[in-house]
Amino acid sequence: MPDPWYQLLIADVLGVDHERVTTLGWPYWLPGNEAPVPLGTGTTVAALREAQRRAMLNRRTLLGLAPVALAAIAQQWATLDPAAAASAADGHAVAPEFITWLETSAQHLTTMATADRQHTAQLLDSYYDTVVGLLENARHNETTDTRLHVLASSLAQTIGWHRFDHEHHTAAGHYWNAALHAAHQAHDTGRGAGVLADLAYQSIWLGQAAPAIDVLDHALNRTQNPTARSLLHLRKARALAMNGEARACRRALAAAEHALDTATTTPPAWCSWYNHADLAVDSGRCLIDLKEAGPALHQINQGVALLPTSRDKTRAVFLTYEAQSLLQQGEIDHSAATAHQALILAQRVGASRCIRQICGLAPGFAPHQKVQGVQQFLNTVRTSA
Repeated sequence: MPDPWYQLLIADVLGVDHERVTTLGWPYWLPGNEAPVPLGTGTTVAALREAQRRAMLNRRTLLGLAPVALAAIAQQWATLDPAAAASAADGHAVAPEFITWLETSAQHLTTMATADRQHTAQLLDSYYDTVVGLLENARHNETTDTRLHVLASSLAQTIGWHRFDHEHHTAAGHYWNAALHAAHQAHDTGRGAGVLADLAYQSIWLGQAAPAIDVLDHALNRTQNPTARSLLHLRKARALAMNGEARACRRALAAAEHALDTATTTPPAWCSWYNHADLAVDSGRCLIDLKEAGPALHQINQGVALLPTSRDKTRAVFLTYEAQSLLQQGEIDHSAATAHQALILAQRVGASRCIRQICGLAPGFAPHQKVQGVQQFLNTVRTSA
């Protein structure tokens, strides 16, 4: 590790601001370093700013955080107790009414229908910048400090999903790492578990089952709400199915179903959208991975029917699972029609990761180009490239 003086010389050569060197520390200030800032006292605002800085690169990345880094931050979250809030920084006091306005406005943006949320990215970025600026420069007491950290975590989590949907996976990972820092600083264990669930979902989406299982085990250790536990068990079942661990997958699915069926308390905001539709469809997705296409299709059909119309992005993903199951069973025309419907929905909500997922079905239709609906789907795939 270079000493502080030599690090500043390196920073001059690389064109890095000295403040970033002292704030982030070695090696996190280095350009091109994708490791997240470690969880712990004094790094929360640095992590929030670092996520923003990396996102400014605005490049599509097909990799998220490295599995080792993902496991490390999950383990830190599961074992570290947050320190007391830092003493107020110099600057003007934050009016509670202003924080209330920020909270209300941000909540409105994050709960819009899926098709509308694609247009809120710049607004969310500006809210995020405002909140992090208040944490950096404003004077606030313990109550307002906690509110600002919760709001920063919520915004970082939502922005992470925006980046994820557009396949900026590294940026998404850093925003979720920042959200985890802020939730930890606010002593919001439930929200922290939700952020870990998002990181695990990204890992599953990218085909990395093992780190997802580790992350979800850590999240389950500190999560008591039944709805939240159901979602975490369901995500774990998905990862186990990808690994071909059928018995463990079924145990996780049973735990997810039991937790959701017995839930009587209000779920945390981060999983308030979760319901039996998600449980049914993701159970079907597990069965696809376990080569049980018939039962999978039954589960997926049930779930799609239960899904509210406001969740079109999720519907596109669910319909893709249905099309894959139909394709495996040889129902080519029905599969092509379902895949085409999924692709149109994904294009409407502007989620490139969903478009890529649906287009990935195209090779399976190549031998069946004379079947009704196949050419229409393949033509739409070509225009989506």
